[in-house]
Amino acid sequence: MRRGREASRRQGRPLVALWCCVPLALAGDWFWARLREHRVMSMPLELGQRYGQHFIVGYESVGDVASLAARGLIGGIFVTHRNAAGWSLEQLRDEIAHLQRLRRDAGLPPLIVAADQEGGIVSHLSPPLPVHAPLSDLAGLPPDVRRTKAREMGAELGAELVDLGVTLDFAPVVDLRFERPAASTDNGSRIARRAIDSDPAVVTEIATAFIQGLQTKGVSATLKHFPGLGRVQEDTHAERARLATRADDLARSDWAPFREILRQSPALVMASHAIIDAIDPLHPASQSKAAISGLLRGEWGFEGLVVTDDLDMGAVYRHDICSGVVASLNAGVDLLLVSYDGRQYYPLMECVLAADAKGQIERQMLAGSDARLHARRN
Repeated sequence: MRRGREASRRQGRPLVALWCCVPLALAGDWFWARLREHRVMSMPLELGQRYGQHFIVGYESVGDVASLAARGLIGGIFVTHRNAAGWSLEQLRDEIAHLQRLRRDAGLPPLIVAADQEGGIVSHLSPPLPVHAPLSDLAGLPPDVRRTKAREMGAELGAELVDLGVTLDFAPVVDLRFERPAASTDNGSRIARRAIDSDPAVVTEIATAFIQGLQTKGVSATLKHFPGLGRVQEDTHAERARLATRADDLARSDWAPFREILRQSPALVMASHAIIDAIDPLHPASQSKAAISGLLRGEWGFEGLVVTDDLDMGAVYRHDICSGVVASLNAGVDLLLVSYDGRQYYPLMECVLAADAKGQIERQMLAGSDARLHARRN
């Protein structure tokens, strides 16, 4: 019996030690997170503001971003269902206005205030905003009717957003719809349910009219997800995704709405995290100089702003995101979106600052991006 009790004690000690490690590990994570925040908040203000203007950050409570906004260490905020849940329009409007007052009091340009209001299943501020039908509902209507209705929908949605204080809508989706069974792992992208139509001309027509409606109310639009997720099977929210279609096929179909709309619209472009073999088989589009500076800016002549898809997504976050965020800036991306977990702003900003100290940020690319942001504000 004595031997049995002694053996039991010996076997229990590792379990006790393991149990004690859990709170110690959590305390360690908390300590390092606070230390990282302190280092970022203590960086030279001029340097912080230069790189900070390139970040759009999501948040859970206004205190998470108030000091960043007031010091100019971020360029924008992303508001979504967690900010609106249980709140009235007045409460959310007041919170956004409070952050903008912090900017004005500090003599800083207004924050970009971004939201995800596409209509249909992606209407992240509904409620309190009303839910609009998806743009795909218009595809079967006669051309003149669908253009009118798309413009009306954009204007109605734009009026709701600008009243709230939102200045940038991450819409419309101009990926094409390809009729195929959804992948069992696609729990986030769901492009087949969000795409307007399979015909590039119809997508271009409806999206252009929708953008015009948004713009009449002072809200900027965003074409997504460049250079097209319609054929991509994997869900970039969770894993790496790859598209193996030939470039000439993509040019005739998937790329056509992006290219045609950008010829006549000042919309932003959201770069996806999918790897497009025809452009760059090694890097996601959001980190690819060939995709951003080569195809989009070089071949198509686009001079507007490019924003990444959320950098918290598994397609990039799990694959050396520290190097990835630097690659995005060097590729010609202007805005880095950190929406799902805004706290990841701090480690990502540290990555950018470390790259700056090592001379790894391409100055010409950064200067061009700074100029585009300045032009947009003015």
